[in-house]
Amino acid sequence: MDFFETIMFPFKWLVSVIMVGFHDGLSAIGLPAANGWTWTLSIIGLVLVIRAALIPVFVKQIKAQRGMQLLQPDLKKLQDKYKGKTDQLSRQAMAQEQMAMYKKHGTNPFSACLPMLIQMPFFFALFQVLSGITAAKDQGKGIGAMSHEQVVQFDSSSIFGAPLSAALLHGGAGNVAVVVLSIVMILAMTASQFITQKQIMAKNMSEEAMASPFMRQQKMMLYILPVVFGVGGINFPIGVLIYWTTTNLWTMAQQFFVIRRMPTPGSPAAKALAERRAAKGLPVLPILGGKKADAEAEAAAAAAIIEAKGQRNQPQRKNRKKK
Repeated sequence: MDFFETIMFPFKWLVSVIMVGFHDGLSAIGLPAANGWTWTLSIIGLVLVIRAALIPVFVKQIKAQRGMQLLQPDLKKLQDKYKGKTDQLSRQAMAQEQMAMYKKHGTNPFSACLPMLIQMPFFFALFQVLSGITAAKDQGKGIGAMSHEQVVQFDSSSIFGAPLSAALLHGGAGNVAVVVLSIVMILAMTASQFITQKQIMAKNMSEEAMASPFMRQQKMMLYILPVVFGVGGINFPIGVLIYWTTTNLWTMAQQFFVIRRMPTPGSPAAKALAERRAAKGLPVLPILGGKKADAEAEAAAAAAIIEAKGQRNQPQRKNRKKK
């Protein structure tokens, strides 16, 4: 067992344990054990467990993203301060001031990638489990928590005529069902990932964040990541494509909820939220994070909307106590 296999072993075991748990539960309520839809629902169950466990990490990611966006004006000032200074001492001083700024506001550029980094070992573990199904069946072995009988069941299971362990590039090109389903799943996987990132950039970023150098990198990643996963998808078994598409759909729905209910201050989504609350006569509430700046940003947005509609509230005198 090589170093990578040693690292991946506990993840493979955990992935297979969750899948087998859902499979046994679904079989107990009457679904056929060797049916492809039973195993498909088991893979979807795996996604639900992992993503539910990552909700606290996702909340931290949102706070980190918001902190990074609010920091953009200060980062721009810092870059202007050291503009044209290429000596080692200046670069070191700039890096130190930048790290101090991140620490002060409790954020850093890598926090936004944390959920994806945590998910990747489980993704690779599922890839190894499903890719090794046929070999394990031929050798009379199990994989992780999957017994040899369950390995045989999975290897013979399919949906729409496409085996769950088949991949487009590895033996699946001759099967029309594998080709069609793989292409459909790859398109769904890349489209959901693109839409998720696009709605963040279009609705949940302030004007300062959109004009920052950090944003230029985000725009590049918006197009690069879907292409990378799309090209890589031809190597993924059908079961892995189901997993990744499902987790992308979860992310898209989760992000839609966050943008609508807890938007970034100064973003189009924050203005839309303030407008909705003003239309209903509701008070402005501070958004996720509870910072004074957040509350002030929402209050300012609400006031601007009310003023634009000609609905200024007249100041009212408080009743004075008679002497």
